[in-house]
Formats: sequence, C-alpha cells, structure tokens
Amino acid sequence: MNKRISNFLGLALMAKFVLVFMASTAHAGDYNKAPSKDIVDTAVAAGQFETLAAALGAADLVDTLKGDGPFTVFAPTDAAFAKLPEGTVESLLKPENRDQLVAILTYHVVAGEAKAADVVKLSEVTTVNGQSVSIEVSDGGVRVDNANVVATDIAASNGVIHVIDTVILPRS
Repeated sequence: MNKRISNFLGLALMAKFVLVFMASTAHAGDYNKAPSKDIVDTAVAAGQFETLAAALGAADLVDTLKGDGPFTVFAPTDAAFAKLPEGTVESLLKPENRDQLVAILTYHVVAGEAKAADVVKLSEVTTVNGQSVSIEVSDGGVRVDNANVVATDIAASNGVIHVIDTVILPRS
C-alpha cells in the first residue's frame, strides 16, 4: 500500500475513533447527575404505583413526600395493594378513614436515605409512624415485615425507593 493511502486510512481510523469516543461520552455526565424527580413523581412515572399515588393523595401526604427529605420508601406495587381483602383499599381511601390510611402509609416510610447496602445490615428500622419494621436477609432475598423486596435503590431527588410485593401493616 502506498504511503499516501496508508496515511489517509490512519487519519480516517483516528477520526472515526474520536467520533465514536465523543458520541459515547456525550451523555456520560448524565449518569452522575442527581435524579430530577422526587419520590412521588418517580413512583408515578414507573406506572406500577397508581394505588399508592391515590392513597398518598387521599392521606394528604403528597406534599410531604415531594419535600426535601431524604426519605426511604418501601413502596408497594398495585399488585401488592390488590392482595388486600376486597374493599380494603376503597374503604381506606374514604375521608373518615384518613388517620388509618396515614398510619399505614407512614409505616412504609423511613426518615433518611437507606440504600440496599445499608438496609441489609439492619434487623429493624423505625418508620415515620413511630413503629419499627423488621428486616430479614436470607439467601432468598430481603423481607421487610412480611413483604419481599423486589427492586432496590430507585433513586429520587429526595431519597430512595425500594419496591415491595405486599402492603405492610403497622401493629394496632
């Protein structure tokens, strides 16, 4: 191959490398940015927490969980709420049952940010409602009271969400 073609191919290869490198790093800084959505907006955007969002609204807790935090929320999915006895959710959403709903929802919230690596080191943690939830770590995963943790460390601008498969209920 003559020298002129070799130089051209070398320059073309270098230009391609630079372009690929620039394209791959153009958004690299995005990974280090803090999440822009708060806990409520993050949960709503996920699409599997509609019942939780409705309950937070009925309990007048939306503004609290949109606040500065940080908070850790053990968030039950819509499927978790569906496991409750028929009519339970509808009953809890009534204005006359607001105090009971607040007690249940605040039992799912911990003041401060506890990522999965922190949670697994604990045997219990005190919730915003004042009661403690038990934490059990085994080969099968992590349980918070009687709920399985199915997803962890969903980052929000004011805390972290851990997804659970069952609504946990405070002791009466």
